[in-house]
Amino acid sequence: MIRPVAKLATATQPDGHKLYQQVAAAVSDAIQRGDFTPGQRIPSERELAEQYKVSRPTIREAMIALEVIGMVHSRHGSGIFVADNPPSDTLMIGLDIGAFELTEARRLFEAEAAALAAVSITDEEIATLERLIVEMERENLEHVSGEHADREFHLTIARATRNSAVVDVVQSLWDARSRSPLCQHMLERARSVGVVPRIDEHQTILAALRERNPKAARKAMRDHLARVIEGLLKATESDAFERARAEVEAKRTDLARRVAI
Repeated sequence: MIRPVAKLATATQPDGHKLYQQVAAAVSDAIQRGDFTPGQRIPSERELAEQYKVSRPTIREAMIALEVIGMVHSRHGSGIFVADNPPSDTLMIGLDIGAFELTEARRLFEAEAAALAAVSITDEEIATLERLIVEMERENLEHVSGEHADREFHLTIARATRNSAVVDVVQSLWDARSRSPLCQHMLERARSVGVVPRIDEHQTILAALRERNPKAARKAMRDHLARVIEGLLKATESDAFERARAEVEAKRTDLARRVAI
């Protein structure tokens, strides 16, 4: 069992460490102290979430961060285990943002961007979005990584707001998505189990924009990005017990509350 630690902050500590980084550091310290030995299974997400008083997505990001730096590894259907030769330190350089946190922020900003775009988007931009959906479908079929058409689809909507600040925010979120090794690792894992941009959801967004309906555009974007989060949750499950329906629903309780904001 991991030794008790001081209560974690609700967002970041004065040194700027994010919540998942604090959890990752605490688990890493436990491994380095010998509380867990190479090959030993780490407690389940439920146990860790209860101990650290954080959400399961936070625990998920912490475990994936430790996996990225080679401290632990996952075994499909079995759980998370200490690596055979864990590193002696746990530098989190570059692991500044995870896919859950990023997608939650995108949901907040891009939903409002879609609503604003609905009142100013041009026929030419509608045609561009139509073309990008076709390109997105091609990328899915050819298993093209990077989701370039998806990125351009969302940036086209941001540009249609005619607000440079909105464009900057949306672009910065997509840039952060590309920069963070943690985020990229999570997205690659999702792609490996078939999570790709949903064509039907993008078509729903496009239909609302074509109708110049701000309310429908906002809802379509919010629903789309909520399902992206759901897909990431499913794709990063590693404990067989977490796959039970009751466990999955319990795991999503905190996330559902946040999505309802």
